[in-house]
Amino acid sequence: MSDASTLTLNNCVTMPALGFGVFQTPPDETRAAVSAALADGYRNIDTAAAYGNERQVGEAVAAAGLDRSEVFVETKIWISDYGYDQTLHGFEKSARKLGVDQIDLLILHQALPSEFDKTLEAYRALETLLADGKVRAIGVSNFMVDHLTALLDRATVVPAVNQIEVHPYFTQPQVQAMNAEHGILTQAWSPIGGITFYRDGQHSSTLQDPDIGRIADAHGKTPAQVMLRWHLQRGRSAIPKSTNPQRIAENIDVFDFELTATELAEIDALDTGRRGGPEPEAITLETFGRAIPED
Repeated sequence: MSDASTLTLNNCVTMPALGFGVFQTPPDETRAAVSAALADGYRNIDTAAAYGNERQVGEAVAAAGLDRSEVFVETKIWISDYGYDQTLHGFEKSARKLGVDQIDLLILHQALPSEFDKTLEAYRALETLLADGKVRAIGVSNFMVDHLTALLDRATVVPAVNQIEVHPYFTQPQVQAMNAEHGILTQAWSPIGGITFYRDGQHSSTLQDPDIGRIADAHGKTPAQVMLRWHLQRGRSAIPKSTNPQRIAENIDVFDFELTATELAEIDALDTGRRGGPEPEAITLETFGRAIPED
């Protein structure tokens, strides 16, 4: 059986392939959820300035009794803090809330195509933070092919990660191919299709998909476990989220089975090409900009 538990980024930093996400997790529930995840063996925690729960993530990590080097912490700069000096300050805000001196992976949360000059300046700030040792790796999120092309034209450092929506109903093959061509790791948000989708004319969910269910039955696993295993065997990182202790434990129990090549292809074939999250082009400061608090 192949080892899919860790991945090596393009700057030789190693990270756990399976992470734990806290998107839309209320701050008062975040500490308990992250604590449960760490107790179950997760060692990669993904948050963001815009989630409003970095402080609780940091508190849970600090209380876990683990050496700081054992937990890979990811966070993201929100568009309101784009620009060179603003992004440097965004790092300081996030590091202070997380209670760390160094962030393992710092990501630009959106491409902000309507003001891409600010995006480029924000990424230049990430490069400075990397050179200064304040972050171990830098990346982007929700960058499409044209955004990556424009960034790579100007960037000194190729992003280590592009975190995008990927699940069986929406796989973004062109973006994944662009990532692979440049040695950028694809990291999947909503990896088990947590948003409800329309498929074959019906309102449905990946968790009720009959093909995924059949594969899950064959392995004695749940549909969620099958989808996470699919990501890992395709070489992606995945960051499932939950506040349910049973599901948190279930989602990391994916290293004792392996999908066949036929099963992987069957899951690949479920792609509908329909995005569940917002269109990257629709992200503007006018519609999504909001101040990130200092504390």
